[in-house]
Amino acid sequence: MGRTLENKKQIVEELKGLLDESELALVLDYQGLSVKEISDLRTRLQSNQGVCKVTKNTLMRLAIDGKSDWQKLNPLLTGTNAFILVKGDIGGALKAVEAFQKDTKKSETKGGLFEGKLLSQDEIKAIASLPSKEVLMAKIAGSLNAVTTKVALGIKEVPSGIARSLKQHADSG
Repeated sequence: MGRTLENKKQIVEELKGLLDESELALVLDYQGLSVKEISDLRTRLQSNQGVCKVTKNTLMRLAIDGKSDWQKLNPLLTGTNAFILVKGDIGGALKAVEAFQKDTKKSETKGGLFEGKLLSQDEIKAIASLPSKEVLMAKIAGSLNAVTTKVALGIKEVPSGIARSLKQHADSG
């Protein structure tokens, strides 16, 4: 039993809504993945505000039609595709997909689209290898803390230096 026209329209509307909220779209060839494995991927993506949608390419074409930001996905819409749509932690979502692919050894990333730019597999791997937002913020906080400590020590040293100079001058005189 196929999908009804109304059901297809609902799927297209849902995809349009997801695309409107997403910053990144990733296209995976999901051939050979079981339902359990797709569910595992979806679970891994949830913590990074990512969604995995398995749908026909024609429905995705309808969803991106008229959306200039997403038009560049068209060349990737061939074969059996799962679409990863991310609106949160892009690096974390890509790391989750990469870990999933390493564990299952079944799916392959065809490409992705980020801020209107089509991403190659190498670019996707480069983004996935970047440190997380939390790690970067911790490094920045650590650097700022070190700078403020040095400034505070420098400011504290000024009166001490003057006091030592005055004492030395008084002792010599």
